[in-house]
Amino acid sequence: MTNRRIRGRTHEWLGDLGEALSFPLTSDGRLAVAAATTLFTYVVLVLSTFPQFSIQVLTSEPADLFFAVATLTQETYASTGWLGLGLLTLYALLTGVAVANGVALVRRARRRSASTLAGIAPGLLAAGCASCGAGILGVLGFAGAMALLPFDGNLLRLAGIGLLVFVLGRTGDPRTCSIPRTAGS
Repeated sequence: MTNRRIRGRTHEWLGDLGEALSFPLTSDGRLAVAAATTLFTYVVLVLSTFPQFSIQVLTSEPADLFFAVATLTQETYASTGWLGLGLLTLYALLTGVAVANGVALVRRARRRSASTLAGIAPGLLAAGCASCGAGILGVLGFAGAMALLPFDGNLLRLAGIGLLVFVLGRTGDPRTCSIPRTAGS
């Protein structure tokens, strides 16, 4: 592959990434879906950093959700610093964008056929699992495993962010996403 082709594909991928990241801003409904998903993802990730504390606080008084999130956000900052908190927030934001784009793909597929929807569903589930990343270890009872990870789990968060950015760059704007037909079909 020549350097010119590589630069052309990279430029196209960056353009598609920009379109994917700006897609939720094209309507109030999409922005609401992205914001709600971002908030939900952030809350789940923060609560899953210390699952025993989260369970104790929320079972004793479910109205203390804000207290638990604020306390665990402070605890996340204390244990991983600004980098860890920034990665966690970026993770939640990218998940919100990915879900808003996925909802658009599902709506578009529903108009076409059930087989297209069946092709999109595993991708949505995979993106959802990737967005949990480091937090899912705590939920599954492997909170101690986070201490063994290099850089306090930030490397795992960074890998999940990289995966989400790659997928968003590959899909681009869901309104224009299509599979090119080959000459034989």
